[in-house]
Amino acid sequence: MTGVPPEQGPRRPEEKPLGMEGLLGLGLDGRPDDVHITRGENFYLYGGSKPTHEHMRETVLRFNDKVDARGKKLNEVNARELNEIAHELRKEMADRQRRSP
Repeated sequence: MTGVPPEQGPRRPEEKPLGMEGLLGLGLDGRPDDVHITRGENFYLYGGSKPTHEHMRETVLRFNDKVDARGKKLNEVNARELNEIAHELRKEMADRQRRSP
């Protein structure tokens, strides 16, 4: 017996929560004297030029909004959901770039 209620059946690997505790963003395009650090509840961003760091910050905040919209915490997200969220963000960013002058 697996301990999983029969109505749920066994979980497929992509449905198992990944248990991620946080996101890490590293910006590599900054000058050595540029120090940009942002820490949030479940993320840590370090480095990068000012525009790169702002882009990382905006992306991680939007990522967290999408996780929240699913009614989950980061450590409850499974591989399929992580992929879906990343795809949604890439599409939204591409659409925004096409619209900007």
